[in-house]
Amino acid sequence: MNPNLPPIKVFSGTKSRYMAEEICKELGIELGAMNIQHFADGEFEVSYEESIRGCEVYLVQSTFPNSDNLMELLLMIDAAKRASAKSVIAVIPYFGWARQDRKDKPRVSIAAKLVSNLLSAAGVDRVITMDLHADQIQGFFDVPVDHLYASSVFLPYIESLHLDNLVIATPDVGGAKRANSYAKYLNVPLVLCHKQRAKANVVATMTVIGDVKDKNVVLIDDMVDTAGTITKAANLMMENGAKSVRALCSHAIMSDPATERVMNCALCEMIFTNSIPLNKNCPKATIISVAKMFADTIRRVHNFESISSQYLIK
Repeated sequence: MNPNLPPIKVFSGTKSRYMAEEICKELGIELGAMNIQHFADGEFEVSYEESIRGCEVYLVQSTFPNSDNLMELLLMIDAAKRASAKSVIAVIPYFGWARQDRKDKPRVSIAAKLVSNLLSAAGVDRVITMDLHADQIQGFFDVPVDHLYASSVFLPYIESLHLDNLVIATPDVGGAKRANSYAKYLNVPLVLCHKQRAKANVVATMTVIGDVKDKNVVLIDDMVDTAGTITKAANLMMENGAKSVRALCSHAIMSDPATERVMNCALCEMIFTNSIPLNKNCPKATIISVAKMFADTIRRVHNFESISSQYLIK
């Protein structure tokens, strides 16, 4: 790191310590000492066990369920500001609550905007995140947002498989832009799935738009929750004559019964990043670390360097 700039300190919330340790290893620094004390009623208190006065503080914490992870992050930001940190940057590999990014029916909340407001109110100076559910969520923030893409690690992995007759597919029309970026980079056809939901997490009908006969299909999605959509799409691809079906998914939420569905569907492999720790036993899952990507971004932000060279596609 540049000795003429404020020192970097990296701290972690409870559930993202595994990621913070990998990031610190890539940066060649020690993970900062922090204590989170829990009280009997479920309340907790955050305290830094070392001085951070005048430091550039990076707080690594994904906001996957439950809500304690988000509350931890807010308290970490508040404590850092009160401890006179020069700047506080939230490193959020998985930004939860992002599916609620608009009013799609009357009298509903826009949780993504609310969470961005909470982070700003706590005092965050910058946010580094990856594969938001919708790119426009960056506009909900009044502070700079460095939005990274898992394609930087997924594309080299797909190329290493040397799949012939490759086709990129999306399990729903909403992910068409993301999937199209992969297809253009790899110079292969794009196939779409059109789905209709009966209600949240329940897919009523799905149809394939495009030719997958005798093709090796790779489905692209940003997250897998109950895996209903991705497994239905995989089965549909095989029914339409596909040779094999894989899925690239940035965030492994994997709520029950996701693992059972994945194991019983036509997918031969599910490739995730480690933005969320996959604690379920799923032999079909392959995990690719994004710690180096986040460490490189932290280094570039600290040194006032461009991060756009990290993007293979946008």
